[in-house]
Parts: sequence; C-alpha cells; structure tokens
Amino acid sequence: MLTETLLTGLMIVAAYLFGSISSAVLICRVVGLPDPRSEGSGNPGATNVYRIGGTAPAVATLLFDILKGTLPVYGSYFFGLTPLSLGLIAIAACLGHMYPIFFGFQGGKAVATALGSIGPIGWDMTGLLLGTWIITALLGRYSSLASLVTVALAPIYAYWLKPEYWIPVLMLSVLMVVRHRANITRLLAGTEPHILDKTQRKTSQPPEQK
Repeated sequence: MLTETLLTGLMIVAAYLFGSISSAVLICRVVGLPDPRSEGSGNPGATNVYRIGGTAPAVATLLFDILKGTLPVYGSYFFGLTPLSLGLIAIAACLGHMYPIFFGFQGGKAVATALGSIGPIGWDMTGLLLGTWIITALLGRYSSLASLVTVALAPIYAYWLKPEYWIPVLMLSVLMVVRHRANITRLLAGTEPHILDKTQRKTSQPPEQK
C-alpha cells in the first residue's frame, strides 16, 4: 500500500495538473469568444469571461474552476489523508490555476478553485464562504474586494466549524491575498473595475485576475 507521503505527493502533482486546465480559455474557444488572456482585463477567469461573453460561458467557467479544487481534495479526503496533506493538495490545485503548465503559466487568482477545495470541509463552510462573497460583492460591487473579504474570513470560519482544518485554510488564504496584491493597489487607488463593467479593455490598466 502506498505510504501517506507518497500518496500525498502523487495527489499534489495530479492536483496541479488538473488545476492547470484553463477552463476560461477552452470555453471561450468553444463558443467563439476572444482569448480572455488578451481581452477585457486579461484574466482567464469567470469574471472576465462574463465581461467579454456574458452569463452562460462565465457560469460554465466558474463551475469548472470550482471542480478543479473540489475533485482532488475530495478524492484525497477519501484516501484518509491528514488535513495538512489536504491543504497542500488544495494549494497545488490553486497554483495550477495561477501558473498553468498547459497555458504558458498565464493564469488567474484561483478564488473559485480555492472555494472548491475548501468545500469538502462541509456545506456549512461552503455556505458561509458563498454568502460572504455574494453579500460583499452586492454591497461593494468589486469582485476582488469580495474575494479578499471572503478569504480573510475563511480561516475564522474554519476554526469555528472544523478546527483541525484552520491551518490549511489559513495557508490557502495567505496565498490568495498575496496573489491579489495588484487588486489591493487598484482598490486603494480607486481604479479597480466593477464586476459589471463590460467596457474594460486589457490596455486600459494592468490585468485583473481571478
């Protein structure tokens, strides 16, 4: 039988490779939309796909990006791996989304993938995270702000609901915040685009990735 260390290593590689499948790019190709890496904000993620193609392709992108986190972590959970191992696998899936080996390492911020990887902790955790994102997005109208607030609260939710997972969730949250450095700068400067802003073009400002 495989040792936990070896099994964790194999799942980390698998999670990274699965995360490297850029659903935004593939879905845009299938439906005849421009490459999201060179249109809109330059981000291969659901928010930018919505800006350039509307609701249906954006929802498809979002669902696939969530599954990129859920499937590797959920599968590893049934292998009986420790919470720390599950956290490393979740980070690998997010790194695949951020730096996809199949798409020239040009990826997004992996918020949906992170949400998907945290989902197996429980529906209560998933509900809190989704509720936080939706409420913040409705009030602030910034996708990046909603993401930052959500990942900042995620370790607190985890400590409250499943304390054994709060350290892996904290690791994931730190990665998300670091990846949002450019968004934080634009939010402070008042130049961050709103969620429903379909007029943005890549040349207008640095890429906003999600």
